[in-house]
Amino acid sequence: MGNAVLNHHPLTINVAAPTFELIDIYDRVTNLETFRGKKVFIGFFRHAGCPFCNLRVHALQKEHENLKEKNLEMILFFESKKQIMLSSTFHQEISPIPLISDPEKVWYQTYGLESSAAKSVKSHLTSFIQTAIKAKLKGLPMHPMADGESINTIPAEFLLDEDLIIRKVHYANGLNDRISMDYIYSFAETS
Repeated sequence: MGNAVLNHHPLTINVAAPTFELIDIYDRVTNLETFRGKKVFIGFFRHAGCPFCNLRVHALQKEHENLKEKNLEMILFFESKKQIMLSSTFHQEISPIPLISDPEKVWYQTYGLESSAAKSVKSHLTSFIQTAIKAKLKGLPMHPMADGESINTIPAEFLLDEDLIIRKVHYANGLNDRISMDYIYSFAETS
């Protein structure tokens, strides 16, 4: 496994989010600057077969339209290669949300994501079975990692205001540790 080691340099709140112009897996340009004037949720996930991540994406997808009406957009990053993402019906259906493949983890590093075997192992030991069952019941993909994907990548989520300033940073302490949906809604509703 030739995995890039993520040097954990966390971002902090009240700073401008690192901007990017990237092509998502649907071949659309995703330029963070074009989201100015809207609030933005940016989520960094593990690989396309990770049940923890796919349950979270499933939950976000269900709220996407409601949050969009409240002027909040989403951008989701996966460490899987584009071809792997596109081979998954589940991930194909996440469109219109931009889904960005970053197997080199350039943006994972830019956004200060952590690589932690300890946190990953703890989540797998304490909640993998329940999570896998939930994912299976919802028909979500679950498969072993492919080339270049890392079991140690720890997810992170960010909320940006209309000026693309980071207002909430959440580096997960475990694979099920995410910003609560209630918090995302209250953030979207705050002017």
